[in-house]
Amino acid sequence: MALETSTFGTDAWSVGMMRQDLELSHCHYLVAEPPDGGPLLGYAGLLSPRGAADADIQTIAVAPDARRNGLGRTLMTTLIAEATLRGAKRLFLEVRADNPGAQHLYETLDFLPIGVRRGYYQPDNVHAIVMRLDLPAGASS
Repeated sequence: MALETSTFGTDAWSVGMMRQDLELSHCHYLVAEPPDGGPLLGYAGLLSPRGAADADIQTIAVAPDARRNGLGRTLMTTLIAEATLRGAKRLFLEVRADNPGAQHLYETLDFLPIGVRRGYYQPDNVHAIVMRLDLPAGASS
């Protein structure tokens, strides 16, 4: 939760929201830990029921001192592979309209903007750009 609140500030998930997501069998989370056992370097979550056509990136966070080293890309490509393995055909995410760095990462992974959710991020009233990635045929279980 320390990384969640320091990364997302006013629109960070609550402990209850995070716990609920972690307990869902349809969710898959990754955690990047440093070798020395210090604070988390990053995490990312996917909501992807097996066999469902659509999956969603729930969240991704990378600690400031771990950014620009490919960790965010690694977390994303691992979640993309997991969604494909679970049989998803499309992967969606929302990204803050005021976060060009994240938008650029997603675009380099072939996500396309498909819409805007006005005032999605509260209480900051920041718009979300909805993005979609069409996935290759995978092995649904």
